[in-house]
Amino acid sequence: MNGSVAGGGGFSEEIINLTRRSSGLGFNIVGGTDQQYISNDSSIYVSRIKKDGAAYLDGRLQEGDKILSVNGRDLKDLRHKDAVELFRNAGCDVTLKIQRRLQPQNGPVGHRGDGESGWVEAERKTGREITLFTYRVR
Repeated sequence: MNGSVAGGGGFSEEIINLTRRSSGLGFNIVGGTDQQYISNDSSIYVSRIKKDGAAYLDGRLQEGDKILSVNGRDLKDLRHKDAVELFRNAGCDVTLKIQRRLQPQNGPVGHRGDGESGWVEAERKTGREITLFTYRVR
């Protein structure tokens, strides 16, 4: 299964298969029981996608994705260095199970039909950044 989406409650899960290149899998990770990226959360997260790496060329893995497992091995309660070692020893063909927070759809949310215009504010959260957008709805 490659690219399935499941889950509810504002999250989706996806299986991503990557083939290691000579430069590796092409992304960096943060987190672990000893280096929590988010307070009270010892999960492993993608911190950076390296340009022209396997993850970049595949196009599905995103910065901020939570990595739930590598080749079926759960990453829960691992120290950072143990997670890094797991990735290094994962072999050539690597299967990641990731979790991603669903983003709200930006765009018009309604139409009055009477020609009056209104304002709608929406926000998009990416990792620790928050960007506010203002749309004019006609």
